[in-house]
Amino acid sequence: MTVTDVTTDRVSHTLALTAEYRASTERVWQLWADPRQLERWWGPPTFPATVVDHRLEAGGRVTYVMTGPEGERFHGFWDVVAAEPPTGLEFTDGFADAEGAPSADLPTTRTRVEIADAGDGLTRMVIRSSFASTEAMDQLLGMGMLQGLREAVGQIDDVLLATADR
Repeated sequence: MTVTDVTTDRVSHTLALTAEYRASTERVWQLWADPRQLERWWGPPTFPATVVDHRLEAGGRVTYVMTGPEGERFHGFWDVVAAEPPTGLEFTDGFADAEGAPSADLPTTRTRVEIADAGDGLTRMVIRSSFASTEAMDQLLGMGMLQGLREAVGQIDDVLLATADR
């Protein structure tokens, strides 16, 4: 498993997941930048993602659909705040309806991805989610966000192996 640390902080309303990979920072960046690679890991194994739109640049939007084991579909979006290849990405992450409108019932998170050389041929990736409030954090964690993120990131090693020659 590539996840090396998970920290939740109820005072600052944050969740940080740290993972390490035997790959370059540029290669790890491609996991986000290439929509076909992104959909191979964004979403836990039982809720695979299909990327619909992918404009990974400041002011851009990424939209996706996760399909559950019973065929249920969950729409999501990222409003990209910053994209700094190959070391950083920041976006607002939220749920949407089938037409792409943000859900009024579910909170969004502000997500910051940091990708850095960790030495010895490793790259460290930190995914830090900030919630607007303790209530928003509790709601999303109660829906399985942490477990889903762990499972999703746990698929990255296989994606790196399968796309090693890209």
